[in-house]
Amino acid sequence: MSEQRTDPLRLGSTAPNFKAETTQGPIDFHEFIGDKWVVLFSHPEDYTPVCTTELGAFAKLEPEFTKRGAKLIGLSANTIDSHDGWIKDIDEISGSNLKFPIIGDKERKVAYAYDMIDHQDTTNVDSKGVAFTIRSVFIIDPKKTIRLILSYPASTGRNSAEVLRVLDSLQTGDKHRVTTPINWIPGDDVIVHPSVKNDEAKTLFPDFRIVKPYLRFTPLPKEKTSANV
Repeated sequence: MSEQRTDPLRLGSTAPNFKAETTQGPIDFHEFIGDKWVVLFSHPEDYTPVCTTELGAFAKLEPEFTKRGAKLIGLSANTIDSHDGWIKDIDEISGSNLKFPIIGDKERKVAYAYDMIDHQDTTNVDSKGVAFTIRSVFIIDPKKTIRLILSYPASTGRNSAEVLRVLDSLQTGDKHRVTTPINWIPGDDVIVHPSVKNDEAKTLFPDFRIVKPYLRFTPLPKEKTSANV
């Protein structure tokens, strides 16, 4: 039976813990997170066209996630043996070297706990009796808190660079007490958080500028580095 939840997952929810088999051995999810950020994402099924392009793209971008202290982990309602064979195809087609674990969720326990089955319909299965999981993305912080939830239709591949951009935004906001405007990328000006009053902002962000009382832009302070002698 699938795991039951009393409350729907929302931003700010604690990521449900689970134990599962992966292509890199068994895990306890909260132990897997440890003190890192985690990007958990599901795909509808192994050996399918859109999913193959997606996992290849994430595999190529994994070093950038690693630089940011983030781990990738995938999931679908297939067996570990199926995953292992499919990874060979992904690397061949994409020119990638996929190293992150993929969860085998044949019984759909994790998929159900994370709302990864469309309309929560566990009877929506393919010709082999495997329930399709939707394209979900969760960014989870080191406190095990869900910070991002994205869901894509099966027909539409995700944008791996956008997932990385949101991770950058979240980490930047946590560190500097700022928010990020539309289409922000690292290096762009950010927005001073509403909780930071102008007097404090003058100290934190000497170059901040007021566009409207509720809209204050600033470049991020330069990181201080200590010279090694």
